[in-house]
Amino acid sequence: MGQKGQDQPRYRELQGELTVAGLHFAVVVSRFNAFITERLLQGALDALRRAGADEEAITVVRVPGAFEIPVAAKHLAQTGRYNAIVCLGTVIRGETPHFEYISAEASKGVAAAAFESGVPMSFGILTVENLEQAVDRAGLKSGNKGFEAAMSAVEMANLIRKIKESSAPPSRKRRRS
Repeated sequence: MGQKGQDQPRYRELQGELTVAGLHFAVVVSRFNAFITERLLQGALDALRRAGADEEAITVVRVPGAFEIPVAAKHLAQTGRYNAIVCLGTVIRGETPHFEYISAEASKGVAAAAFESGVPMSFGILTVENLEQAVDRAGLKSGNKGFEAAMSAVEMANLIRKIKESSAPPSRKRRRS
C-alpha cells in the first residue's frame, strides 16, 4: 500500500449527471395500449421535471404503435434539436407470433436510430407476457419504467455532452470558459 493519496487513479473518468441544464428532450410514445403508455409518459415527464427540465425543453410525439417508434425517433434525432430521446411503448404477448416481430423490430430500430444519429435514445418499451406485468412496470410494483427511461436519457445526454467537450481541441475549450 502506498502513502495517503497515492492510490488515486491517474486516468480520466467521464460519467453522466442527472441534471438537465441546457438540454432538450423528445419523448416518443405509442398510443397502442394507451392505458399503460400514458402511465409511462407521466413517469417520464415527472423524471424530466424533477431533474429540472422546463416544459419548453420537452417535446412529446405520439405514434400509433411500438413498431413506429424508431422511425419517429430517427427523424427527431436528425433535426439536431434534441440531446436525447425517450422511447415509450408497450407490447403484450398474445396468441400469435406478432409479439416477437414487434418487440424485435422496435428494439433493433431504436438501437439503429441511436447508432446512426449519435443521439442517445432510452428504451422504455415494455415487452411483457401479460397485462399484470405491464401494470406493475408502469408504476405499480416495479416502479415506473418511463421514469427510469427518462433518467437514463438525462444521464446519457450529459455524458455525450461531456465526451464532446473533452474531445474538443484545446483552443475551443478555452473559448467556452
